[in-house]
Amino acid sequence: MESRTCPRFAYRSRIAALALMHRISSFATSPDFVGEGGLLAYGASRRRLFIRSDYYVKRILGGARASDLPVEQPTRVELWINVRTAKALKLVVPTTLLAQADQIIE
Repeated sequence: MESRTCPRFAYRSRIAALALMHRISSFATSPDFVGEGGLLAYGASRRRLFIRSDYYVKRILGGARASDLPVEQPTRVELWINVRTAKALKLVVPTTLLAQADQIIE
């Protein structure tokens, strides 16, 4: 089956399952991966990226040239941890890391 999305997104559950089966700690930048069984994700807040993209869409539709718009870096990153996967891999997640997590999957 051909996927129209990037393979790492289309097959994230399969990648997470294979990593767990082979006892490999898995990491991604997308929190969806953690929901599918990946160990952790650390990356830019997708919600904030989508909200901020509104600024660029409005400016371009208003006639601004894309090359004239500033390039921005994300100002907020999120940490998601799958404790269930950590236990299956026999890993102990420090409580200090859990305290900093934006989302914990149990």
